[in-house]
Amino acid sequence: MALVYRRQIDEKTSFALWKIEETAEELYKQLQLDDREKEYLETLNNGKRNLHWLGTRVLLRKMLNTDHYIDMAVDEHGKPYVKNFPHHISLSHSVDYAAVMISENRSVGIDIEIIKEKIERVAKKFLSQEELGFIDEKNKIAHLYICWCAKEAVYKLQGKRNVSFLDDIRLYPFDCCTEGVLNAKLLVEGSEKAFTVNYEQFENYMLGYVADKI
Repeated sequence: MALVYRRQIDEKTSFALWKIEETAEELYKQLQLDDREKEYLETLNNGKRNLHWLGTRVLLRKMLNTDHYIDMAVDEHGKPYVKNFPHHISLSHSVDYAAVMISENRSVGIDIEIIKEKIERVAKKFLSQEELGFIDEKNKIAHLYICWCAKEAVYKLQGKRNVSFLDDIRLYPFDCCTEGVLNAKLLVEGSEKAFTVNYEQFENYMLGYVADKI
């Protein structure tokens, strides 16, 4: 497993990308898992799902820089958290890469996606007409992936189910670049919350990440 990229957002917040090059057995040997985790791992089919699950957890261990057992769980909404460390965490993966974001003092969200033409077919399912209106036709696929990753990152940060990408997470117009920021808002339970989402293209992948305001 090779660390290919790491960015320090502030003193207590960072994210990293790793290219998964090991076998499942090699990744497994780097982890400490309890019986519950071992049982879950056995339910995963051999292949990418297995490697992704193992890879994100190995990367989390590297980022926390610990040899101790990491007591990781998911809440009632499926959001992952660690019981024995003070950090907020967010995990993502796509094809050959694992991504992990951590922070000691605020909620975070990260998403990584390989860029493929097929996103154009589903754009209307996660973008409103107003959002579709600011998409750059010359860079349409990349622009759509930025929007998807941004909404996914906000979704992961807030951590609640039954939030609609189309109706509840809104993006303000922004120019499509290889790296930049955009403004978003989350509408839930009659309230509105603003976020500043960062994005960047890494090779043929798009990355979106966000940290809650302090």
